[in-house]
Amino acid sequence: MLQAGGVPQTFAALAAALQVKQPRHQDSLRKRLQDLVSAGRLLLNRRGEYCLIEKLDAVTGVVSAHRDGYGFLITSDGSGDVFLPPDEMRQLLDGDRVAVRLTGSGPRGRRAGTVMEILERGKQSVVGRYVRERGIGYVVEGGRSARHYLVPDAHRGGATDGHFVKIEIISYPGINREAQGKVVRLLGSPEEDPAVATDAALEIYGLPAVFPPEVRRDAAALGVEVKAGDKAGRTDLRELPLVTIDGADARDFDDAVYAEPMAGGWRLLVAIADVSHYVRAGEPLDREAAHRSTSAYFPDRVVPMLPEQLSNGLCSLNPDVDRLCMVCEMRVSAAGEVGDARFFRAVMRSRQRLVYEDVQAARDGNVGVRQRLKGVQTQLDNLYGVFASLERARRRRGALELELPEAQITLGTNGRIASISLRQRNDAHRLIEECMIAANVQAAKFLQRRHLPTLYRVHAGPDEEKFENLRLMLQALGAKVTSQARARPREINRILAALRDRPDYPMLATAVLRTMAQAVYQPANIGHFGLGLATYTHFTSPIRRYPDLLVHRGIGHILDHGKPAAYRYDVPAMELLGRLTSERERRAEEAARHVEARYKCAYVKDRIGEVADGVVSGLTHFGLFVTLTALNVDGLVHVTSLRNDYYHLEQGGLRLAGERSGRSYGLGERLRVRILRVDVDEARIDLALEDDAATPAQRTRRQAALPRRHSQRQR
Repeated sequence: MLQAGGVPQTFAALAAALQVKQPRHQDSLRKRLQDLVSAGRLLLNRRGEYCLIEKLDAVTGVVSAHRDGYGFLITSDGSGDVFLPPDEMRQLLDGDRVAVRLTGSGPRGRRAGTVMEILERGKQSVVGRYVRERGIGYVVEGGRSARHYLVPDAHRGGATDGHFVKIEIISYPGINREAQGKVVRLLGSPEEDPAVATDAALEIYGLPAVFPPEVRRDAAALGVEVKAGDKAGRTDLRELPLVTIDGADARDFDDAVYAEPMAGGWRLLVAIADVSHYVRAGEPLDREAAHRSTSAYFPDRVVPMLPEQLSNGLCSLNPDVDRLCMVCEMRVSAAGEVGDARFFRAVMRSRQRLVYEDVQAARDGNVGVRQRLKGVQTQLDNLYGVFASLERARRRRGALELELPEAQITLGTNGRIASISLRQRNDAHRLIEECMIAANVQAAKFLQRRHLPTLYRVHAGPDEEKFENLRLMLQALGAKVTSQARARPREINRILAALRDRPDYPMLATAVLRTMAQAVYQPANIGHFGLGLATYTHFTSPIRRYPDLLVHRGIGHILDHGKPAAYRYDVPAMELLGRLTSERERRAEEAARHVEARYKCAYVKDRIGEVADGVVSGLTHFGLFVTLTALNVDGLVHVTSLRNDYYHLEQGGLRLAGERSGRSYGLGERLRVRILRVDVDEARIDLALEDDAATPAQRTRRQAALPRRHSQRQR
C-alpha cells in the first residue's frame, strides 16, 4: 500500500485504504506496522506518517554513545554500524532510536551518517555525579556516556556536590543547547557507601528493582505451599533422595539431582523447578519475567526475575518441603553416552541442601563432613560416578576448558568489603555442571525432534580475523598454533594447557574467549562451539532465566500432546524473544561488571600508598596493566610514571621497551608496584613501579634531560 501510494501515509489513511474498520482489526494492523518499524523497514516520522525506509535513503537503529563524544548507530537491519561524529551526537543520547542518512565514510572505513529524525528518546532519566562549580550545578552521566546535564537550582532537590543522584530529563539536547534535568532521587557517595554503586547501576542500565503491584499481588495469591490439587497426575518422587548442590550464598534452588547404578552405567535424574506451572504465558507474572529476562547478581544483592515468594519460596527446591518439578531422566553409559532420555512432571521433596565445598570435602575423605552427610553419602558417590562418565564424554568431544578466575567479594556486617578472593572451583561444581549440560542437551533434542519452535543456546566459533591476531600473539609467546585450531576446540585446549603455568594465563585465556562471538539465544540452531555440542539449549534454570521457562513450556506442550501448529509461539515470536533475552542478559552482565569494578576500587582506596606484588596482564602504548596478586584487582602503570624515556610496543605488542634505558616490561612479568590513586567513579586504579618511584620534580628534571630530537613521548 505504501509502495503503491508513493507517499508517506498516516495510520488512519492506511486503515481506510485497507478497509480495516473494526477496532480489533485496527489493533492488529497497528501492531504489524509497529513490528515493521522495529525491524527497520518502516519509519514513523514526527507527523505520525509511515514512510518506506528505502525511499528515504536512510537506515534506522539505536545510538551507542562513546565517552569521547562520537557515537555509532547500531542498525536495525544488522547491516553494520554507522559512525556518528561529535557534531551529530550533540543532539543525541545513548539509547535514542533515530533515522540516519548515509553521508560517506568514517574512521576505519565505517559508514558515516547524519541524523534525519529522532524517532524515540532512549531515556527519560539519568544517573550521575552532581557537580557544583562557580555557582552552576550539573550532573555528569555514568556509564558509557560522559554527557553533562545542567541542573537549575530550583531543581537541585538537596543534591550535594560529589554525590550520585538520579535526574529526570526536562529538556533534551539540541545542536545548540545543553540537556537539562531535575533531581528526583539522592543516591549518595560510593566512597562512603559501596551499595550506592549498585543503586546507580540499576538506574544506569535500566534494571527494574521493584515489581509492579499486580505482579506482587499475583505472586502472593499463589501461597507458600504446594496445593494438593497441583500434585495430581504427577509422578511422586518424594521418597527419592534428590539433593540440591549450590554455592553457600545461594538462595534460590533451581535443580536437584539423583543417581543410581544400573547395568552398564547409571540412571540419572535432573529435577528442575516447575516454574511454568505457576507463571502462565501472557499473565502479569510472565510479562514482567519476560521484561526482566534474567536475574542480576551483585555483591550486595540479587535483582530477581521472579518475586521472592516464587524465586526463594514456592518454586525453589528447598529441603523437606513438597515442590513441583519437571524431570529429565537419562540413562548414562560408563562412557558418558546419554540414551533413553524422557521428560515428565513430578512432585519431589529435596532430602538435603548441600554446598559445593562440603560435597567435595566428603569426596576427599573428610571424616567429619562424611559423618554429617552420611544420610546422602551413597547418593553423592553415585553422582561422582556419573560425573566421571560424563567427563570422559566431554574430553572426547573436546569442549573448551576455559576456567577463568572469578572474583568473590565478601561483605562485612557494615556492607563494606571485608575481602576479595578468587572463587575456587572443584569437582563438585563440575559434577553439577555436567549433569545440567546433559539435561540441557536432551531438552534441545526433545524439542528439535518434534519440530517445536524454541530458543537454542548457540555459540559461534572464533572470528577469523580475531583468531589470526590471537594466533600471531600466541606464536610470539612460543605456542604452536595451527590454522585448524579455529575449528577445533580440542586444539585450543592443547594450547591453553601449554600456557597454564604462566602468571598471565588468565589474560591469555580471556584473549582466546574474546575471539569468539558471545553465546546468544535464537530459534535457528547452529550448535555450541565452546561445549563442542551440535544441539544445546537452557532448561535447568527457569527461576532466573526466561529462555529456560520457554523451553519448559515447549516440553509441557508436547507432554500434553499438543501439536506444533497449536503452539503459542511461532519462529518469528521466538526470534524476537531471542533478541530480547540475549540483550537483557548482556545488560545484566554489564551492570554486574560495572558494580564489581567500583566495589574493588572502593576496597583499594583505603590502601593508597601501599606496595603490592603484581603481574603484567596487558600492554598498550600508554602503559602497563598490572593485576595485583593479593587483591585480585587491575591497575594501570602509565608511561609517565616510568623512568624517563620514550617507550614503544615491541614483539607484536608483547613488550613495552624504552629507547635509551634498555628497560622493558613484558606480558606475564612479575612487578612490585605502589598504589598511587583510585577513582571509584571511573573504576580506575593508578599504579607506579616501586623501583621507579620519583617525585614530580624529579620526573620533570629527568624529562628535561632527554634529547630534544624526540618530538613526542609515547602515551
